[in-house]
Amino acid sequence: MSSADHKMPKSLLKNVHEGLPPPVDTPGEMITVRGDYLYYHYVCDGVEDRGWGCAYRTLQTLCSWVHFRQRQTSADPRHPPTIPDIQRALVEMQDKPARFAGSRDWIGSVEVGLCIDYFYDVPCRIVHINSGREIPDKIPELMEHFRSIGSPVMMGGDTDNSSKGIFGVCGAGNDAHLLIVDPHYHGTVQDPLALQRDGWVKWQHVREFKSDSFYNFCLPLYKQ
Repeated sequence: MSSADHKMPKSLLKNVHEGLPPPVDTPGEMITVRGDYLYYHYVCDGVEDRGWGCAYRTLQTLCSWVHFRQRQTSADPRHPPTIPDIQRALVEMQDKPARFAGSRDWIGSVEVGLCIDYFYDVPCRIVHINSGREIPDKIPELMEHFRSIGSPVMMGGDTDNSSKGIFGVCGAGNDAHLLIVDPHYHGTVQDPLALQRDGWVKWQHVREFKSDSFYNFCLPLYKQ
């Protein structure tokens, strides 16, 4: 495992979903992530990753959540890995060829799960669906994940190839919404409310996901 441990950029905002109103006219339970995290997004640490780095950023956001959880029991928990750290780890695990290090190649939910296990010894479960139409069927499983473990979830697809973080669920079945934290923002972030107003942090109805895209969810199975 890489011995490098880079501090988290001081400009990153914490818990950017807080203060977001629940979706309008959505009956049923609402449950969100438990614990703190930092919002990683395009170019947030000076690495120019626009167009290819969204899953790396969602991975870093998930790793920041693990970092804050481990701070409760460890004096020196590992900080989230950099993009070069992530690429070197995937090469070391023999998941990627040597040329992957230093590339602009994408990663997905499976690689995110491998890296969380590699850097933090936290296993992950991958939940696959063939179409966005199947998301309502997975709402109970996502609800139970947030209820029992509370960690954020990574979501990636193929036709819908924009990685996103899932930080909560509201409602049930075909009326449900997922709480999206979108890593595609680029610029200086001053206020979580601005991210919410501009749609980078939002509730998205299950019908708004693509029916012609498969999706993989990566659920970190953190145990205190």
